[in-house]
Amino acid sequence: MVYFINDIITGALIGLLYSLVAMGFVVIYRASKVFNFAQGELVIIGGFIVWYTTMQMGLSLWLSIPLSLVLAGLVGYAIERVFLTKLIGESVFSMVMVTVGLLILLRGLVLLLFGPAVRPFPIIFPLKPLFLGDMLITMNLLIGGIITIVAAVALSWFFNRTRSGLRMTAVAEDHVVASSMGISVKGSIAFAWVLGAILSTIGAMIFLSGKSLTFLASDIGFAALPVALFAGLESIGGLILAGVIIGIAQSLTTNYLDPMIGGSLGSVVPYIIMLAILLIRPTGLFGWRTIERV
Repeated sequence: MVYFINDIITGALIGLLYSLVAMGFVVIYRASKVFNFAQGELVIIGGFIVWYTTMQMGLSLWLSIPLSLVLAGLVGYAIERVFLTKLIGESVFSMVMVTVGLLILLRGLVLLLFGPAVRPFPIIFPLKPLFLGDMLITMNLLIGGIITIVAAVALSWFFNRTRSGLRMTAVAEDHVVASSMGISVKGSIAFAWVLGAILSTIGAMIFLSGKSLTFLASDIGFAALPVALFAGLESIGGLILAGVIIGIAQSLTTNYLDPMIGGSLGSVVPYIIMLAILLIRPTGLFGWRTIERV
């Protein structure tokens, strides 16, 4: 029974990590109505920035982490300025296809600049696990879960209670109407990309702390995709519940069903849950339903 509870707790914490990465999807979508397929690449770029400032420049964590977050924000801003700002007012399909091309471009740039070699990632969080009786909890996942919940509360308040957040939501609804109301469409979308890049870098630090860094770590973006679609692309608070559900389902499937069937059903379960929810509610569990006059 102890092992079962431990698997549930570990699965929930992994799901919260997925939720943090998925916040990047939601933040950018809520400001631009664009689904960023290159979110995983933003995670790995953030990871390489942290690795470079810490391992190559020799900065302490107290200096390298704030500097890395600033640099990641600048990368997000540059990406939006170079690739997306000229597409404002164009079809959503065009902007989505740009993010697909961006995925390939960023992965290629990472390989070009850093190569495929595996590098040790700095230890951001304590390696020693937390013992609760016979249960063992990984510290980076525990701290990451707390960070995710705090980030979700803060972002929900920002989007629902502040003028800047409400303006970003208005931009996502209609660029032309928002512009006619005096809202800076370019500024709102650029800020969303900055925020998305910063969230991705925080996710990279939690995911990679004390592990190995390679460009393949960007696959966590696809692992977080079911969480974003399950919750609904407009819901930040819903990401917490969606991440916990998917994380626990994946953990239990991996530890109990996979040994019985001799397969890797655990890696597929999140997508099965996502598709089941989308068949019932296409906007996701907490997504907004849009009513249009025909």
